[in-house]
Amino acid sequence: MNILILNGSPSGKNSITLYTMLYIEKFFPDHTYTTIHVGQQIRSIEKDFTKSAQALAAADLIVFCYPVYTFLVPSQLHRFIELIKEHGVELQGKFATQISTSKHFYDMTAHQFIEDNCRDLGLRYIRGLSADMDDLTKASGQKEALDFWRFVEWNMALDQPDEDLTEQAGSAGRIALVTDAAEGSKLSEMIEAFRAASAQKVDVVNIREFPFQGGCLGCFRCAADGTCIYKDGFSSFLRDNIQTADAIVYAYTVKDHSMGSRFKMYDDRQFCNGHRTVTMGKPVAYLVEGDLSEEPNLMTLMRARSEVGGNFLAGIADTDEKIGSVAKTLEYAIENAYQPPKDFYGVGGLKVFRDLIYQMQGLMREDHRFYKKHGFYDFPQKKKGRIAAMYLVGAMMNSPKIMKKIGGKMTEGMVMPYQKVLKDAEKKRNQK
Repeated sequence: MNILILNGSPSGKNSITLYTMLYIEKFFPDHTYTTIHVGQQIRSIEKDFTKSAQALAAADLIVFCYPVYTFLVPSQLHRFIELIKEHGVELQGKFATQISTSKHFYDMTAHQFIEDNCRDLGLRYIRGLSADMDDLTKASGQKEALDFWRFVEWNMALDQPDEDLTEQAGSAGRIALVTDAAEGSKLSEMIEAFRAASAQKVDVVNIREFPFQGGCLGCFRCAADGTCIYKDGFSSFLRDNIQTADAIVYAYTVKDHSMGSRFKMYDDRQFCNGHRTVTMGKPVAYLVEGDLSEEPNLMTLMRARSEVGGNFLAGIADTDEKIGSVAKTLEYAIENAYQPPKDFYGVGGLKVFRDLIYQMQGLMREDHRFYKKHGFYDFPQKKKGRIAAMYLVGAMMNSPKIMKKIGGKMTEGMVMPYQKVLKDAEKKRNQK
């Protein structure tokens, strides 16, 4: 397979983001990798786009690789995308994905920008990897990078007709499908189509039939002692029927730009799950009856809900044609425990709750125990070694004499830890 890496970093070969791709190459050497340093070479590319056009035409997979700059990709990569369109390069049907590094500050808007442009160009987009700048130096981040690439290759190999989707019926795992669908509705038909396409056992949990005593009262009792003031058995119903599943699918009809009041009552009544992410690590998906192209806020809600909960969003199907793909992606996520890093929705949302719960730990006792147990209290104020190191770097950069000596070697120093990661990866590969 011919893989074209569009390195959007102005640092060129010293890009931290590029090192994630170089790490992947070490473990997947059977492909042909070509890199264009578009971030560093954009001026010369503007003058002559011939080589870039040829590389794009020869690629089977295009990887947009960049650091997040001010909510989006760097302007140099932005310009390169403009040039692709201006020169009319035919990319219809090719695959594309992306790798970014940042501190997860609005990385999701950068990723959406790439996804939208891939759609413009007729590319078949595969969800990308949004990594923290330091992830590749950690074992967990290295695993996430390799898991991501396996997911990309699986998606490319999945190019098969829907009638083949049920070949692996009986695969291990149980899916809880939560819905308020009425019998005989279009939504109920979508649910049956999903059950037919799924390799896992699908238990339909219809909240339309549950005897709710009322909506959430915001009394904080669940945050204090883990119990609900209502005695309608919802807490046990939630634990026994839904939270024990390997994955969760939510199926609803769009009503008033949302999921409808009954589904919202269900969501509110599991209020504590917004703080204590008890289903984290389990993939989720949605079946939605309605035109989601008219519902950007609802799309944001579904994405953010999964990110804050620590759940991989396997897909959203609002048409019959998407159901089979969502079922297969959910199957892959269950069988491979696929869990990419969170983006801004998940990281930012968790930090808001982290600060709130720490301050209110006297009241929110159950939440406080949960956050302590899972190491969510990662306050940056406590990282004194990192703070001291940044003071030292800042002092060096304020010295004209030192900066003159360093010259343009700052980025070379920044990638030194990542060079060690690549050397260690080479040793691991050679030992196999």
